Amino acid sequence: MNGIFAQTEIKYDVIKLFKTHCAECHNEYRLGGTGPVLLPENLKYLRKPAAINVIRNGRSSTLMPAFKDKLADTEIQSLVDFIYTPLKSLPDWNMAKIKASHSIYYKENSLPNKSVLNVKDHLNLFLVVERGDHHVSLIDGDTFKTVHRFKSRFSLYGEPQFSPSGRFVYFSSRDGWISKFDIYNLKLLAEVRVGINTRNQAISADGRYLLVANALPHTMVLLDTRDLRPIKQYQVKDIQGKSSRVSAVYTSPPSNSFFAALKDIPELWEISYADEPPHGFGIWMHDYRVDSGENTKLQLFPLRRIQVNDYLEDFFFDEDYISFIGVTHAAKGQVVDMDVKKVIVPKIDIPGKPHFGSAVSLDSKGRKVLLVPNFRKGIISVLDMNSWKLIKEIKTLGPGFYMQTHDKSPYVWTDVFFGPDKDAMHVIDKSSLKIVKTIRPAPGKKSAHVEFTRNGKYALVSVWDKQGEIIVYDSTSLKEVKRIPMNSPSGKYNVFNQVRSLKIKNE
Repeated sequence: MNGIFAQTEIKYDVIKLFKTHCAECHNEYRLGGTGPVLLPENLKYLRKPAAINVIRNGRSSTLMPAFKDKLADTEIQSLVDFIYTPLKSLPDWNMAKIKASHSIYYKENSLPNKSVLNVKDHLNLFLVVERGDHHVSLIDGDTFKTVHRFKSRFSLYGEPQFSPSGRFVYFSSRDGWISKFDIYNLKLLAEVRVGINTRNQAISADGRYLLVANALPHTMVLLDTRDLRPIKQYQVKDIQGKSSRVSAVYTSPPSNSFFAALKDIPELWEISYADEPPHGFGIWMHDYRVDSGENTKLQLFPLRRIQVNDYLEDFFFDEDYISFIGVTHAAKGQVVDMDVKKVIVPKIDIPGKPHFGSAVSLDSKGRKVLLVPNFRKGIISVLDMNSWKLIKEIKTLGPGFYMQTHDKSPYVWTDVFFGPDKDAMHVIDKSSLKIVKTIRPAPGKKSAHVEFTRNGKYALVSVWDKQGEIIVYDSTSLKEVKRIPMNSPSGKYNVFNQVRSLKIKNE
């Protein structure tokens, strides 16, 4: 046997079984098609017993049929073992394949620039990702009513990105699909597939570009937000040619740059999207002709490599985008000063595995502090953001994932994502840095991911269950206000809060 199948060292009979029953939807190399990618990197949220059940009984609200009448239990087990077997070489997803996947359904300038939704404040809408049946719901943040619901790609992953006006939203799926949706007209405008296992995406502060990070293959892809036209595919390698997965990408509005943390080489990449070439960039990666009415100009996207002390799993920018705090493979922090582009604090020693990507910075009694949840330990680490010293630990009921606050709220909300107390939600007072209340929104069911309304008056919590809910709380009194039934709601995103994070004036 040739190609990717031979490299997996799987018996031919299993390959033949897969080609006969699965390849039509999932691609003969397991790279996805109408069905999702079937590689270990893409199946982290699907345990083997659950995978057996899906093959045997099908999956509701999808095209996945039941095979219990066609395949014996031993055949189903062999297929599951096969799809959880990693490939020995990276599959190719090159620029030609990206361009071939690109579809434009509507041009944005062909649709009215006025919302069809009858809501008081378009920017106070919430987009809720329902993982249970792969849909997105729009909730009015003033009435807490669902005003629209639409089908999404399989397994949306990473935060959606919003245009500066809040009209357009860009979704990424774990298997590499980027989708552009018009909230005003409730229409899908364009799609493109940029990879096989995608980590996240970031939008430029001016709303013109998207940069998408991939773990498979080892690439980043730059897109034009107008129609998701691919501009450039970056092969992520060091100067010796060693390739790397990309942990995450974010935008830095003050510098008009994207930043990328890399998992396998000790570098932090900065890619500029500024109109004028900035000082200090050594490599000009690409040029792109940007149509701006009557004139067409050359846009450059130079790359700067910043050396760091260790591989980066994730990172956090302070509110001024001067300090970059990254977490390493060894679960230690390091601080890069973005003015001088150098590591200034080589090691922040925090127990367990801190999750800087969900950290919260705030002023507490005149001191600027950073609160960091932890994947492995039941603690919130509190760092002084001047000295970068650990000054306090807040003990929780277990390891957490998501943490959130609002400028007008006196509290920080954090979940207990892992372990037996997954149904708990801690509320921390910003002044005392103590837990003042522990809420259990739905006993026995996982509660996670808090988001606030535009004015910070209400906090919304997700109950991650097939018979799940979005639960609305008064963010000051902490009293429950309303429950909205949902199908495994995970993330929810307030349009204004997401747009504000770009720190630019609305379009």
